[in-house]
Amino acid sequence: MSTLADKRFVLITGKGGVGKTTVCAAEALALAARGKRVLVAMCNAKERLSAMFGVPPLGSEVSAVADGVWAVNIDPERALEEYGTLVLHSRALYKTLFDNRYVRTFLRAVPGMQEWAMLGKAWWHTTETRADGSFRYDVVILDAPATGHGLDMLRVPKVILDVVPPGLLRRDAERAWAMFRDPTTCALVLVTLPEEMPTTETIELAHALTEMGLPIGRVVVNGVLPPLFSRDERAALLHDAPGDPAAPGETALVAARDRATRERVQAESLARLARELPVPPAFLPLLMEDAAQPSAIRLLAKRV
Repeated sequence: MSTLADKRFVLITGKGGVGKTTVCAAEALALAARGKRVLVAMCNAKERLSAMFGVPPLGSEVSAVADGVWAVNIDPERALEEYGTLVLHSRALYKTLFDNRYVRTFLRAVPGMQEWAMLGKAWWHTTETRADGSFRYDVVILDAPATGHGLDMLRVPKVILDVVPPGLLRRDAERAWAMFRDPTTCALVLVTLPEEMPTTETIELAHALTEMGLPIGRVVVNGVLPPLFSRDERAALLHDAPGDPAAPGETALVAARDRATRERVQAESLARLARELPVPPAFLPLLMEDAAQPSAIRLLAKRV
């Protein structure tokens, strides 16, 4: 796998259900083990990250979850309030102008506003500094929404640059967009499974991101099975017709055919990913335990 330790912003996305949050947690622990201060930001998620670190549920305040790792679950309305307070330099003035149901309804209706509130807040954390002038976090990892919503979120800064007049919002969007397009400071990590539909969606996502000029730093294939059969053995198992279910050994043969089918699909998916993506895929193993627990995350952190 390519290193993410020299990046300032890492955005992890992929089809829903492929293990994006698991990869976020493993990457964060791996980076922290190298001495990095890491923030994992989630986008108003039904969060599972707390279980992976064995800590209480996470909210909109940044919380420590492990040595060198912090996490936050970004609430878009709370993020808008924080941004408005920064712009107006006064929480009281912000509340006077924006804390009424008409304005809040309007802001919720503005296309892309909630997406920018979350993406912009995650980016803003890359600019935070400590008293000595060093960055508060060395790496910010964004657990982005699934493929379609994630693409829409990433398009928002460019839309702001195209339509919003000069001002603080445009300036921040320009700075964020410049970082997202710079492969020395940002990496997009695509997470997938060795299955047909996730593979197809990942390839389409990679093409869309490349057209937007965004750098794909890594592709992680999650849940990879260690092969039990060679190509010839798989072919032989799948060629033989099922026998009498009651015959001795037939139950084992049925299980072997199921495994051979899964291995064939996996091999075809990995070959497509290697052939059609701009970076070679890296692999994480299928765990025989629940991945949403600290022991599993520590194991995967060693692999990444």
